[in-house]
Amino acid sequence: MEYKLITLKDVKANEEFKALIERQSSYLEELGYTEHGLRHSGYVSVATANILKELGYDSRMIELGRITGWIHDVGNTLNRKYHGLTGGVLAYNVLVRMGMDPKEAIMISNAIGNHEENVGVASTPLAAALQLADKSDAHRSRVNKGGYDEHDIHDRVNMSIRKNYLVVDKEKQIIRLVLIMKATSAPMEYLQIYLPRMVMCEKAATFLGYTFELVINGVLINHHRRASAVNIKLRSSETEVTSDTED
Repeated sequence: MEYKLITLKDVKANEEFKALIERQSSYLEELGYTEHGLRHSGYVSVATANILKELGYDSRMIELGRITGWIHDVGNTLNRKYHGLTGGVLAYNVLVRMGMDPKEAIMISNAIGNHEENVGVASTPLAAALQLADKSDAHRSRVNKGGYDEHDIHDRVNMSIRKNYLVVDKEKQIIRLVLIMKATSAPMEYLQIYLPRMVMCEKAATFLGYTFELVINGVLINHHRRASAVNIKLRSSETEVTSDTED
């Protein structure tokens, strides 16, 4: 059987995917979630592709990254819980009906099915890149227009993030997420929401042979460099209030 080389352009033009993305967006907005429509789909599509490009993957894999990022949240059309697993099934069936090679469709389906931090595991570069792209998307533009609630931690955190960028350092083999937060929230609140997602990013980067760094307001949050205990000394203003040493 002859299959088609489906592109992101084809996916965007497909009426089934249009309906799925429109519904995922309106459903989550109704539930009070941050934006999950065309903006988020576009961000994740571009970021997934760019990660794969920077890591040296071929043009077809990069295009699969664009497609995967664009449709990764379609499972939200049915239910928020386990939307990755549902989305993987939905996406596979639509892609095969479009004429995509099942081997490519199942690769995309696997990546989508593994992008939730509670169940997801990166077993392919595509899945790892999707995880990094999706979990890095926190920004004030994700707060639904006209629906900002200062008492909602998700709104406060996203509204406080004025700058957000993901960096691939091939020389040092580091993937770094940099956030600039304003005083409407704090790094501790960010971590209340995003810590499991950042752990997923660490594992995804490790799968790709890289180290993941999270930097918030110029501070490296997840410090990977090991300090020598010999060089650690208390400052004059510090008092040790706990003692837990090995015999």
